[in-house]
Amino acid sequence: MKYFLLSIVIAIVMSACFTSQKTGKASYVIISDTETKVLKGTLSRALIENDTAFAWFKENMRYGSADAFAVEQFKQKSAAFSVLIFAGTWCHDSQNLLPKFYRLVDKSGFPETKVTLIGVDRPKTAPNDLHLKWNIVSVPTFIILKNGKEAGRVVEYGKTGNMERELAEIVAGL
Repeated sequence: MKYFLLSIVIAIVMSACFTSQKTGKASYVIISDTETKVLKGTLSRALIENDTAFAWFKENMRYGSADAFAVEQFKQKSAAFSVLIFAGTWCHDSQNLLPKFYRLVDKSGFPETKVTLIGVDRPKTAPNDLHLKWNIVSVPTFIILKNGKEAGRVVEYGKTGNMERELAEIVAGL
């Protein structure tokens, strides 16, 4: 009886901490967090853009412009690659760089259907151990894929501090 009650309490606590969602192409869980809303799983731009908990997205979309070289490379080579992104809705670097990336997508006309966005929790884990498969240590991590295989990646702001330019250099080499 004691173990039965304990298992019920654990089940209630777990359901309070995680809420599973599936909308369109997005499939994720909402993790209760004292600081911010954390989404873990396959996400979409629309999901983040339209959720008031992520006001940072629309706010940061207003600042800056897309790197011209990156725009040109994404336009010219859009058929040759796709992008896999690991990001944290709780992470300040992700909050700064995701809007920057999507400005590049908008300006270049790169199809959003070729972008896969994976939300990670604070320990940087993703469903189905994708964080292990792709060796994710820091977020955001932008991975350029050619035929499903990694052609290159930019972690956070990159080596030079210009994430867009570094992504464009990877794309230019395809």
